[in-house]
Amino acid sequence: MLFRQFFDKTSSTYTYLLASRAGAEALLIDPVYEQTERYLKLLEELDLRLVKVVDTHVHADHVSAMGKLRDATRCVTVMGEQSPADIVSLRVRDMDALTIEGITLTALHTPGHTSESYSFLMDDRVFTGDTLLIRGTGRTDFQNGDPYAQYHSLFERLLKLPEQTFVFPAHDYKGDTVSTIGEERRYNPRLQVRSVEEYAEIMNNLNLPNPAMMDVAVPENLKLGLRLEAQHRVPAVEVEELLAAWPPEGVTLVDIREEGERARFGVIPGSIHAPYGQFDQYCGRSGPLAGLAKDGRIVLYCAVGERSTLAVEIAGELGLKNVAHIPGGFSAWSRAGGAVERV
Repeated sequence: MLFRQFFDKTSSTYTYLLASRAGAEALLIDPVYEQTERYLKLLEELDLRLVKVVDTHVHADHVSAMGKLRDATRCVTVMGEQSPADIVSLRVRDMDALTIEGITLTALHTPGHTSESYSFLMDDRVFTGDTLLIRGTGRTDFQNGDPYAQYHSLFERLLKLPEQTFVFPAHDYKGDTVSTIGEERRYNPRLQVRSVEEYAEIMNNLNLPNPAMMDVAVPENLKLGLRLEAQHRVPAVEVEELLAAWPPEGVTLVDIREEGERARFGVIPGSIHAPYGQFDQYCGRSGPLAGLAKDGRIVLYCAVGERSTLAVEIAGELGLKNVAHIPGGFSAWSRAGGAVERV
């Protein structure tokens, strides 16, 4: 496995790169905007294809590189389903599997630092965001933080992992790079408490100043997605147009979401499946979408319109004509009262 740990000095943020091998798909966790070119350079050097970028929560001390990386690589942006961010390509819930080629992460909802904080567990290691730090824990005094929720996230979720599990946090201010669950159980001073009330007393009296970047970072990180106006930079078919002529003649609806999303939320009736991760293969000369594009119009949809915008661009670059998408995606379809079929 390829594993790299980046450090941003300004915000003391750790970013993690994962891939199963050189030349494979890659995933980044908690990337920092100012470090984007550094990530892209290493991806090129290692011949990796960035397919997913994850933020463990809405960061208050730096601007995320999710949006810039999406624009540069057409990767999928990922956050927890509780995230208040306006548009995220893929929202995971507790115990969901987040996969790339050769690697699977398990999403763990670990609120407390913020209400939407997630950790991600992979085999021998866990990426804890700001929930569990090395010899510390993330503050709980803003962004819907809650010391009681964090106590349960720590003592009922993370600290129940095997002692040898490596802990990789989103930040460290002392220069430490990694710990283990066993070390934190024994030596983390904030975890040497006898009750949730004792833990809350500690966290409620830290009296820390707000992060220097908070007023800039939080608003920026809430609007990193491709909003509706950006989704109209490619050919689009509005939900209302589809519903007015339902079922549409000469139109093939193509769902590019992942199988888990389809099972969880359902599909638009009559649509076929061409997952975004392999979308270029579906558009190749021998791919199923190439023939459909010659005979009629293809309309793509994803969860919120971000992946489908990028997919229309990919289709055009591969020579497919008559390809459009639904702005707002399946969410817009559902809000408008469109029929939903369970799979």
